[in-house]
Amino acid sequence: MKKFATLLAMMLPLAAQTPASKSFVGTVAGFRPENAEVEIQPDGGDMVAAGLTADTIAQRIAPGEKDLKTAEPIQVTDLARGDRVLVTLEPDSKRIRRIVVMTATDIAQRNEGDRLDWQKRGVAGIVSAKSGNQITLKNKTLTGAEVEAVVTLSDRTAIKRYAPDSVKFAEAKPGNPAEISVGDQVWARGEKSEDGLKVTAEEVVFGTFVLEAGTIGAIDPEAKEFTVKELGTNKLLTVKLTSDSQLKQMFPISAMAGGPGRAGMPAAGPPAGAGPDGFGGAPPGGGFDINQMLDHMPAIMLEDLKPGATVVITSTKGAKSGRLTAILVLSNADVLLQMASAMKGTNGGAMGAAGMNGGGMGGDFSALMGLGLGGINQ
Repeated sequence: MKKFATLLAMMLPLAAQTPASKSFVGTVAGFRPENAEVEIQPDGGDMVAAGLTADTIAQRIAPGEKDLKTAEPIQVTDLARGDRVLVTLEPDSKRIRRIVVMTATDIAQRNEGDRLDWQKRGVAGIVSAKSGNQITLKNKTLTGAEVEAVVTLSDRTAIKRYAPDSVKFAEAKPGNPAEISVGDQVWARGEKSEDGLKVTAEEVVFGTFVLEAGTIGAIDPEAKEFTVKELGTNKLLTVKLTSDSQLKQMFPISAMAGGPGRAGMPAAGPPAGAGPDGFGGAPPGGGFDINQMLDHMPAIMLEDLKPGATVVITSTKGAKSGRLTAILVLSNADVLLQMASAMKGTNGGAMGAAGMNGGGMGGDFSALMGLGLGGINQ
């Protein structure tokens, strides 16, 4: 977790007392009991098999806690796969001197509580206007209705921005109000009005996202990539999948005909799976949200994608033109595009690159804004 960076900085003086000692943050990946070793996957590094000894100090700390004085002693046998750990090795060796643990169970419980808090006190939407310290967010329901919410910023509002080519909230960088632009996606939580249309923000996370639509060309399973021929322009895009990317398949026309609440379609209300850090996907003020429908669609694998299939892709705005790191890939998307087009009385037209507000896509597909962004990946 990002809090480990603070803990690591606090522990550096301890490591400096003995030259050549090494500290790093990672995740417990497995165990080698025959060698009394634990396998740890460092953040951004190669797997390390580190030894446990009778002198290893093991401690547990709560997620979000910054003070190591609150750490409680545990047994090394309490370690489990998925635990986040701060490891200090003995000098010039791979034996663990000290290991500080945030357990996977504690993290999951914290994330669930955080998710519920974002759902209760948060709003999400596309920036439609800025005025002083206020930001207006807009969402569009599948019925074509627009709902707006106003977010008020203050000097105490913590602001973060998604990094290019990253779909991880943990990799978001510090931002400022001046960087938030019309068309950006914003999540905000804080003191919320009873009607859900106003929030005095304690925390804001925003990003510049891209919505693309096209037909699949070549698929490279080993690289976890595929190409897409953009509708209308025939421009080739390369789509990269990560462990955080969602792959979903659109309901067939027969299921869509049932309407909300029928044929497997959800009725209005918060989505059941709104992201680990809880940016609830329901539009401010209620209404049927496109992410509610998305949450009920079946998940698929890369091997389920086929050349020629129509897909809609949401992505962060990448560092390189023509390459996308997917947040969501929605297959069998012809019906969705037809629905979005019909809401504005268009015929779909030529579709080019677009921001999340749907501008520049040929037809007006603004009903799709926010697709797949009901939650943020940890």
